[in-house]
Amino acid sequence: MGAQKKGATRFSEEPEELARVPLQAILLADSFTTKFRPITLDRPKVLLPLVNVPMINYTLAWLESAGVEEVIVFCCAHSKQVINYLESSEWISHPNFSVTTIESHNSISAGDALRLIYERNVIHGDFVLISGDTVSNMSLTQVLKEHKERKKKDSNAIMTMIIKRSKSSPIIQQSRLGTDELFMAIDPNTKQLLYYEDKADYSKGAICLDKLLLADNPSISLHNDKQDCYIDICSPEVLSLFTDNFDYQHLRRHFVKGLLVDDIMGYKVFTHEIHSNYAARIDNFRSYDSISKDIIQRWTYPFVPDVKFFGNSATKLERQGMYRGSDIVQSRSAEIGSFTVIGNGTRIGNNTKISNSVVGEGCTIGSNVSIEGSYIWDNVIIEDGCKLMHSIVCDGVVIKSGAVLEPGVVLSFKVIIGQQFVVPSYSKVSLFQQPTKQDSDEELEYADNSSGIVETSSMADTVDKSNGQLTSELLDEECGPTYELGTGGVGYIWSICEGSHEEEWRHSIAPIPADKLAEAMQTTDDDLELLTQDGSVLPPSGELKPDSNYSDDNEDPRDDSLYFEKEVEATFLRAVHENIKEDHVILEVNSLRLSYNKLFTDCAGAIFYSLMKLALETPHSSPSELCNSTMDVITKWKKLLKSYLTDIDEQIEVIQKFEEVCLESAKEFSPLFSKILFHLYDKDLIQEDAILKWDDEKKNADEADKVFVKQSEKFIQWLREAPEEDEEEEDEEE
Repeated sequence: MGAQKKGATRFSEEPEELARVPLQAILLADSFTTKFRPITLDRPKVLLPLVNVPMINYTLAWLESAGVEEVIVFCCAHSKQVINYLESSEWISHPNFSVTTIESHNSISAGDALRLIYERNVIHGDFVLISGDTVSNMSLTQVLKEHKERKKKDSNAIMTMIIKRSKSSPIIQQSRLGTDELFMAIDPNTKQLLYYEDKADYSKGAICLDKLLLADNPSISLHNDKQDCYIDICSPEVLSLFTDNFDYQHLRRHFVKGLLVDDIMGYKVFTHEIHSNYAARIDNFRSYDSISKDIIQRWTYPFVPDVKFFGNSATKLERQGMYRGSDIVQSRSAEIGSFTVIGNGTRIGNNTKISNSVVGEGCTIGSNVSIEGSYIWDNVIIEDGCKLMHSIVCDGVVIKSGAVLEPGVVLSFKVIIGQQFVVPSYSKVSLFQQPTKQDSDEELEYADNSSGIVETSSMADTVDKSNGQLTSELLDEECGPTYELGTGGVGYIWSICEGSHEEEWRHSIAPIPADKLAEAMQTTDDDLELLTQDGSVLPPSGELKPDSNYSDDNEDPRDDSLYFEKEVEATFLRAVHENIKEDHVILEVNSLRLSYNKLFTDCAGAIFYSLMKLALETPHSSPSELCNSTMDVITKWKKLLKSYLTDIDEQIEVIQKFEEVCLESAKEFSPLFSKILFHLYDKDLIQEDAILKWDDEKKNADEADKVFVKQSEKFIQWLREAPEEDEEEEDEEE
């Protein structure tokens, strides 16, 4: 992909009617939540690097490309850092894109922010409401058109929420972004939002709907397979409603839910679902990891590392999804794996292995270092023999020789980890002492750390003055005994609050431990058994009518199967690129099977399809090389595939899926059908009975459906004759 000219990323021109009034956006730059707290005590989250680009740049670049002409950036926490960054960036000088800031030190919620913006009288029409940690590439043309046309017909239609399909796991009740399972009721005809619940009581295994909701609406679609993108198209009335209702603090829990139950004013919220476009918000470390991987795998195009847009530097895309900056010094013996980003000016030593990771600019990585699934920000020093697994390492950190970061570790800015020290899983390490006052997410989301809400002490100034070196006296005075982080270590390990140990793995960038999945699956199975006996199982999504039982007639099973296959494929690819064990993959696929209400035959077909697609994408220059790589993939993942091939029906499903692949999505496999079928038989994945039954079922089929049976004719004949030969040999022996 070549470099893209600035300002040339617009998806389409706005219709003439929409272009008359400049489109505005309110960007809430403060997202100071407890999940990011060890890092955001030092720096606002919107300035944290996302694949080596500050988060806010992805949001601003998308708004500019989508036709927004004026962005009002509201900032409170670390407001000076945000303002200084914007003033020194390219955004201020852009001729067709205005970025202005509003600063406040008193706002402690989104509601307070919007009330202040209303007082400033800077919004003059419909506007886009978004947070500065959102990544998207969607076009706003269609949703703006729908919103304006709806408003003309119904003046109470004041807000349109962007949503996207994203199956949640029935086992851990969260999405791949680490957010809570979301339940929404939507009118399937008008797309009006009727119910919104992101904090359901899972202990009851059900949700409660007001019977008037069913009585007043002829049909309702109830979903727990939607993701709230936190992108809203709003009419000016939204701001005045916040001014009139001071109890509105949180955008969803207070404002949206308040509108849904308010029968007096009659204001309405609608939804707009996107399908082929991308939109997601970084709400915790797991969503940070998931969205980073989506950027690297180019789901967010054109906002990807090798395409020039505001705030990023030139990065070259190489094979297998590896991105490299300029002036990199890399030892010949170092191994850089696929889906990895290496920033400008980084040095990598001998025999170092880096896979599925992002390394920032100006880093120094020693010899015999292992980095897997981690995010190393700028100017980090990692000495020889260190091992990092699924961790986040902020700017200026020093990790001394032989140290180990176990999965889920977060090291905040300028922390020093001592020699040979092992940082335990899910630990948060900061130069700040752990705050003594625990605040709610709502208070922290817009809180300025100079306002007294955050009560901490810091060693940052001391470290700066001593050029990163602390004397033993200073260590004893500032951070207690040196052995807390090993010899020469500097920083505080934050303790996990009581009752939060079981939640750490949910929001971490580390893969969910197999024992946690198994434990959650057992609990889910027990709950489902009780619910089934009680007869109160509520289907995950579909249409509810007041005078009828649950019906999913409106759902297209082919569409559902397509989503299922895509999610299985995504799960499998993560296993391939992150070296996840097969047992863990089986647990995740079983979770998807329950979520989509699929059978083992569906799992078998989806996994086989994923294997074949991986083999096809492996570089090859001839059919024989493709055949060999396919056999290698099947052999390597034999255990995974075989776990879903315990029955003849499942084995026949794989054969039929192979036929479908050869005829439709990957015709390169067509001449190799019989060879690969024999390999499946030879590896004891598909039994003789399944192949013969498949052959029998084709007897009365059309000639067009017998292509691969005929290709495998000799092999099938050999199978049919083999038992007779065995009997003759037994007779001769007698």
